[in-house]
Amino acid sequence: MKYFYSILFIFSSVLSFAQTESQDSSRVYKKKVLEAVEVDFLMSFYSQNGQHSAVGGGVGSEKLKDNTPTLVVNIPLGNDDVLTVDAGISAYSSASSSNVNPFYTLPVKTQSGSTIIVQTGASQTGAANLETSAAVDDVDDDPVSTGPKPIGSPWYASSGASKSDALKSLNVSYAHSSDDRNEIISVNMAVSKEYDYSSLGFGAGYTRLFNQQNTELSIKGSAYLDQWLVIYPTELNEYRLYGDDFLNSGYFNGVEVYDQDMNVTSDAYNPSAFSSMSKTNRNSYTASLSFSQVLSKNLQMSVFMDLILQSGLLSTPYQRVYFKDRPNYYIGQSSDIEYYETTKNNGVYHLADDVERLPDTRFKIPIGLRLNYYFNEIITFRTYYRYYKDDWELEAQTASIEMPIKLSQKFTFYPSYRYYTQTKADYFAPYNTHFSSEQYYTSDYDLSTFNSKSIGFGVSYTDIFTSFKIFRLALKKIDLRYQNYKRSDKLKSNIFSFGFSFVVDK
Repeated sequence: MKYFYSILFIFSSVLSFAQTESQDSSRVYKKKVLEAVEVDFLMSFYSQNGQHSAVGGGVGSEKLKDNTPTLVVNIPLGNDDVLTVDAGISAYSSASSSNVNPFYTLPVKTQSGSTIIVQTGASQTGAANLETSAAVDDVDDDPVSTGPKPIGSPWYASSGASKSDALKSLNVSYAHSSDDRNEIISVNMAVSKEYDYSSLGFGAGYTRLFNQQNTELSIKGSAYLDQWLVIYPTELNEYRLYGDDFLNSGYFNGVEVYDQDMNVTSDAYNPSAFSSMSKTNRNSYTASLSFSQVLSKNLQMSVFMDLILQSGLLSTPYQRVYFKDRPNYYIGQSSDIEYYETTKNNGVYHLADDVERLPDTRFKIPIGLRLNYYFNEIITFRTYYRYYKDDWELEAQTASIEMPIKLSQKFTFYPSYRYYTQTKADYFAPYNTHFSSEQYYTSDYDLSTFNSKSIGFGVSYTDIFTSFKIFRLALKKIDLRYQNYKRSDKLKSNIFSFGFSFVVDK
């Protein structure tokens, strides 16, 4: 609610300022920066799959689906000012994040021979939702039992509360142009919220144009003040609550734990390396500098550099880590232990030794270059290169090219290609290879060594005279795009997106 009042205050201030400017400038005619209200409706559908779940400590399904509807409204305020409101929702479902709590209860037989679902603590926040029936079918081969049989697998989604979520975001920005249109001052404020994460951001920028607007220099600064609602993997959260006796209390009371040799243990599993996070904030500060120059009637160049400092809780509290020098312990169907790192594992989950631990500061420097070449009336080349380095010793390079091809006055085709490569961060190691003596550790493959390729295309339709109308909305442009992404660690994704741009008739 406090965010709402802050944004309302900005709206009121901007409108008051714009009205004053409009009254002062009404005596002399000048072309508006934006002639009419513009409305963009955007939508994207994203899906991915992989085999290195960060929640599973580097093993497990990375299936994810995300739908992102967005509305962007650009509003002219007088001759010199534009207010932009960008609101969106990112609704996703994730097999990986669902396994913050991977455990559900297997049907078991009573002494009389009937089959029941035992509602124990280990099933209350993660009900069965496997994409295979193999785990349930195997119950007929188990010995007759009266005890609970909680199972789970990093290769299948649990139906716990963390399986899906929606990120709600709102960004409001205001830009003021000078009378000669050679200076632009901008400010913005952004808020976003999902179940375990919230963000408040604000920023400002200044742009100066020289040489009959053939040269442009921009500087921007922003800050994001974020907060975690800290959630731990189920087994570690129980250890936090009950201490060394947690296997006989609460969630896992009476549940069988197995060692690597499939033997039942009583209280051998003890994740003593785990402790609660001392921080819940994550702050990010960015200073950006860019320079753009028209080199000829066919060639334009721009360079940019960002300085980014992050501080606070930079690790993700529910991403598991497993130590090579600690014994392995499991819950579920012991017969699946030998298949743990493959999709044959239908029903056993490795209990974590700790969660991801990373330094509480990170300094990033990306430097980039763009070259756009107008070949002729039909073809344009847009190229991009970026070099990135941070103090976690991760280095990355990105190169891309897009070639808009004008098929007609109204239609343009956009083929594109992007290549990316990076080295691993100092603190990364694969599943079950970290050592407990290390200070920092992660098995998140986003911080590993990999390269990726992305191929895409798009089609754009421009209604030159905005002749097509829906009520007062006159169609300006339609964009349809598709992109296929493949990473060397077997992660694959597809994204479909489309957008409709309208001008509001007066």
